[in-house]
Amino acid sequence: MNYKISEGKTYPLGSRVEDGGVNFSLFSKHAERVELLLFDHPDSEPSHVIPLDPKLNKTYHYWHIFVHGIKDKQIYAYRVYGAFQPEKGHRFDGSKVLLDPYSKDVVNTEKFDRNLAKQYGVDNCCQALKSVVVDTRHYDWEGTTHPRIPFASTVIYEMHVGGFTRRENSGVNPKKRGTFAGLVEKIPYLKDLGITAVELLPIHQFDVKDVVKPELENYWGYSTISFFAPHRQYSHNQSLTGPVDEFRDMVKAFHKEGIEVILDVVFNHTAEGDDTGPTFCFKGLDNSIYYLLEDNQAKYKNFSGCGNTFKANQPVARNLIIDSLRYWVSEMHIDGFRFDLASILGRDHLGEPMLITSVLAEMESDPILAGTKLIAEAWDAAGLYQVGEFINHGDWFAEWNGPFRDDVRRFVRGDEKTVKLLAARILSSSDIYTKPDREPNRSIHFVTCHDGFTLADLVSYSKKNNYANGEDNRDGCSNNFSANYGVEGYTNDGHINRLRERQMKNFWVILLLAQGTPMITMGDEVGRSQHGNNNAYCQNNELSWFNWDDVERNKGLLRFVKGLIKLIQSLDVFQQERLLKTEENGGNPYLIWHGTQLYKPDWSDYSHSIAFTLHHPQKGEFLHVMFNAYWECLDFQIPQPPDGKKWFRIIDTSVPPNDDFYELKDAIEINGHTYLVHDRTSVVLIAK
Repeated sequence: MNYKISEGKTYPLGSRVEDGGVNFSLFSKHAERVELLLFDHPDSEPSHVIPLDPKLNKTYHYWHIFVHGIKDKQIYAYRVYGAFQPEKGHRFDGSKVLLDPYSKDVVNTEKFDRNLAKQYGVDNCCQALKSVVVDTRHYDWEGTTHPRIPFASTVIYEMHVGGFTRRENSGVNPKKRGTFAGLVEKIPYLKDLGITAVELLPIHQFDVKDVVKPELENYWGYSTISFFAPHRQYSHNQSLTGPVDEFRDMVKAFHKEGIEVILDVVFNHTAEGDDTGPTFCFKGLDNSIYYLLEDNQAKYKNFSGCGNTFKANQPVARNLIIDSLRYWVSEMHIDGFRFDLASILGRDHLGEPMLITSVLAEMESDPILAGTKLIAEAWDAAGLYQVGEFINHGDWFAEWNGPFRDDVRRFVRGDEKTVKLLAARILSSSDIYTKPDREPNRSIHFVTCHDGFTLADLVSYSKKNNYANGEDNRDGCSNNFSANYGVEGYTNDGHINRLRERQMKNFWVILLLAQGTPMITMGDEVGRSQHGNNNAYCQNNELSWFNWDDVERNKGLLRFVKGLIKLIQSLDVFQQERLLKTEENGGNPYLIWHGTQLYKPDWSDYSHSIAFTLHHPQKGEFLHVMFNAYWECLDFQIPQPPDGKKWFRIIDTSVPPNDDFYELKDAIEINGHTYLVHDRTSVVLIAK
């Protein structure tokens, strides 16, 4: 069958279904000629090779064509021809079959040969990735919309789509384990936990074989192949465009339960790697347009630590990033994005920082992205550290608060010179975020994340144990501010295990009571362990997967976490959109610092304790919180409760499970003017 072809249009980029056929548009400034390939099967030779006529099918640097008679689900790809002159930044290779950078679905992932894609001049057609035409116009969202939960009421759950349900004990249908559909079956668990948003580790199509040891797999997904396509391996539905529909089904299911979906996105580099890496898209389309190159243009700048750096502020690459974000919001109903190594996106075409006028500023002002949560990881792998700048100089961005993680860990461990820092972190880090009248909840608080120790390992290992990654334990951070409390790793010692659980609960209390937006890491609520591996990016196995037996095994910890989340969601004082004052503030909420003695906080370097009173006069909310990170008991004075009220204990992390947390209606009355806080213990009282 021969298809009728016509000129086509430059816009939109990618493929679009229109009346009578499909329009294709591709950017390449330095290409000499382009062929559109059409396929009947993902792993076959092309059924049609359509050369694009530069006189008819090229406008400026845009190559475009309209193919009549084809439609949704058509498999396609490109061959792009030009100079192979790496020293000048050009890596055209007409033997390579290339993805459309705007591809909304990617096929042939199971037969993709990364090594073959590295070999110049070797045809890889049957082992190459292919694009699929996707018509997104007719999906039924059943009236669901973005929940639009304010940061002040948000609790984020960082999770891995595959790892959450891969184990047999997940109870998920075997065919759906590790998929978007499998995740839907576990929404009731997340709803019961109390979280309001899931932050999914990368779900853009990524290269599972981008690893050091060939027998391992890239598990985390920070190795992007396509910025528009859902990861096909996460889809139970393997039909053409199936992953797109299954992903939307998942988002719709979350929205029906009032839970937002945030994507962890990786625009700072791609899976094409350095000068020894494969060619499957950007390198072969126009290498110097899409990547930051060294003065010797055969080499790549490597601010990402992953071999290359995407040239995010080159106009074409910049537009691609914005178009991707718009697509995920408008067509896939995504509620927010966490930007991996976001500081790279603030580097100019030479690699120099230019935060104010970068693509990041464009995100904040884009009308389609308005109301979308934008969260920056405010550093990169080349030493650029910008925690504070996205909030201080921006209007909408939030940030992962790295100092919160480090300072809270050090305080709970019992380090010196930490009390002042802890106080700053509890009050949303005003020493870092100095912008007047800022919204405090744009500080994203976390004690753990995917990258590093789990919470259980943070209190069980003093050193990382990453030998399984095949890099002789060189990978992963070595400065974790962790402790094992007597034995490295697993132990049957009851005293050590009780202390470890207490320390985990102390972390939970600080994380959830601090002013800011808390982020929980998948499995921390049930004590998930990775046996000391703090860089499990290549461990797609039971080491990384959620163990559903832990839900019953550590039900006391889970009960404690659920109760804490419910507590902060029930009290207005924990959902303020303005910074708390540290003095009486009329009818507005405020915080007063104390030490073991009222109104006398000990800010000395050797202090290991702090207390504070939270009061919201208009709502009648009055709490007193005490932290003792010292290794001995301390007697804390407690203030007089408001007239007509008494103190009741809702949290004491030193007492056994079931007594460590009480709901407000069951809280234990406390008499007297002091409270004995045991070593390494957190206590919360409430007046009622």
